[in-house]
Amino acid sequence: MIVTKTKEELEIMRKAALMVSKTLGMVASEIKPGVTTLRLDELAEQFIRDHGAIPGFKGLYDCPSTLLISPNEEVVHGIPKNVEIKEGDILSVDCGAIVEGFYGDHAYTFAVGEIPQETQDLLDRTKNSLYLGIEQFKTGNRVGDVGYAIQNYCESFGYGVVRELVGHGIGKVMHEDPQMPNYGKRGRGKKFVEGMTVAIEPMINLGTKNIKHHSDGWTITTRDKKPSAHFEHDVAIVNGEPRLLSTFDYIYEVLGITSNEEDPYRWID
Repeated sequence: MIVTKTKEELEIMRKAALMVSKTLGMVASEIKPGVTTLRLDELAEQFIRDHGAIPGFKGLYDCPSTLLISPNEEVVHGIPKNVEIKEGDILSVDCGAIVEGFYGDHAYTFAVGEIPQETQDLLDRTKNSLYLGIEQFKTGNRVGDVGYAIQNYCESFGYGVVRELVGHGIGKVMHEDPQMPNYGKRGRGKKFVEGMTVAIEPMINLGTKNIKHHSDGWTITTRDKKPSAHFEHDVAIVNGEPRLLSTFDYIYEVLGITSNEEDPYRWID
């Protein structure tokens, strides 16, 4: 069942999403060769708690960490370890937080220093596909419209669009209806209505779409061990149009990136 949100609830969800946004901005300032993913996780948990929020992942489905950090060929759900980040790595950093009973959940894939051009292209295009999906999240459209926009764009470059892992509704629980696949057919699936909130999160592989689940119950990698990228925003439908609850602005401030990609979808106070 789709749970729509009131204006007041959307304001709280924006606080939760921005808590995650700020946490990812802090993490961005700490990502460098020699730092362990476990250290990033410790810093994120402290940051969230210091700001009066609760880590959204820790304990959820027995998750042992505040962040899920997935380097290189890991797709999502990587558990932080006492392993150092290396020059040339890419890192998907996924984070959740709870504020006043509502979840925020979004992710960014970072490049550590210089990376191959084909990997940078994968990151750029995966992020582009996120906004193509967001553009379709409006009243009257359907789940398949979002999935089709992401799939059609990414597959035009020969990338693999992961099937087993999808985006989702979000609210007082992390995973609400509807599921939001990154593939689909236009005009199919549940219809979008005012007050819906979802996490749209393309997971796109440089090679095959096929993935491997590892025995730890968390780690998921590409079958061909080629890199995978993951970007995620929380989005609400307000006055029929998509509005971002989360933002990459805090990350971009740290990385020195200037971008207007969020402008069409920015939250209007």
